Amino acid sequence: MPLVETLPVGADTAQWPVWGTVARLVVTDPARRDEAADLLRAELTAVDGACSRFRPDSEIRDVCRAGGRPIVVSSLLAELVGAALAAARETGGAVDPTVGAALCALGYDRDFEQLAGRVFGGGVRVFPAPDWRAVRLRDRELTVPDGVLLDLGATAKAVAADRAAARIADLLDTGVLVALGGDIATAGPAPDGGWQVLVQDRPGDPSCTIRLPAGAALATSSTAGRTWGRPGELLHHIVDPATGRPAPRVWRTVSVAAFSCLRANTLSTAAIVRGHGARALLADMPSRLVTPGLRVVCGGGWPR
Repeated sequence: MPLVETLPVGADTAQWPVWGTVARLVVTDPARRDEAADLLRAELTAVDGACSRFRPDSEIRDVCRAGGRPIVVSSLLAELVGAALAAARETGGAVDPTVGAALCALGYDRDFEQLAGRVFGGGVRVFPAPDWRAVRLRDRELTVPDGVLLDLGATAKAVAADRAAARIADLLDTGVLVALGGDIATAGPAPDGGWQVLVQDRPGDPSCTIRLPAGAALATSSTAGRTWGRPGELLHHIVDPATGRPAPRVWRTVSVAAFSCLRANTLSTAAIVRGHGARALLADMPSRLVTPGLRVVCGGGWPR
């Protein structure tokens, strides 16, 4: 939901740029807004320090430089890697944390704010993802094979949204919605009538406003956002692990509603990768798929 940055900001709302997108926070108790924003900022800072592949001082970069030796990591990084491996397991490898080298080969080797607008020359190197099952996590002991670069971008933002929403609701006794770009988590009591959420990717795309009940989450994965150019082609950030290339644009966006942002994001990302197999993958999950021609296909009791 990148159009979150164009939505109004009231006394119950705070927002700011982060990770090449927008963090947006809404609380049911406006008096708790600033405290909630501080908690969200702290969560995002901790997650960034744990798993950003763009920071040379991040914990995950240390693990990937360990030459295949097991490293005892923080409980936060263990949770983030565990979520990524669970997503890989659930999707049969369609969502895979070992695509870091493939993304770097495509040019996505820095924070997206620095990447946007760059044009790359030369041919595209192909780096299919290694077998994600070679990554070992036992409690807090993490082993990454030598030469494998982990990228948790497909799941870490969703985990951060889930964690922050739960923590804010628990500590501040307020209902809360946390939106990190297209990843939305809620916790605590919802406003009367539920959380109203605008679902739209780019200006001019089909839009709808849905109501999410308390505790519900929503994730939107897009092949139209986070794009950059090479001569003759426009690349996007959702990589098919089997090829090391951006997934074919069968779908412009896929949105999935669930009761955790992690699950919603796992399925929306996997649906982009699966392409024509997306609807079978999603089965009865509440979902909204938009084709490159802007035709909307809803399924699974998509909320209204």
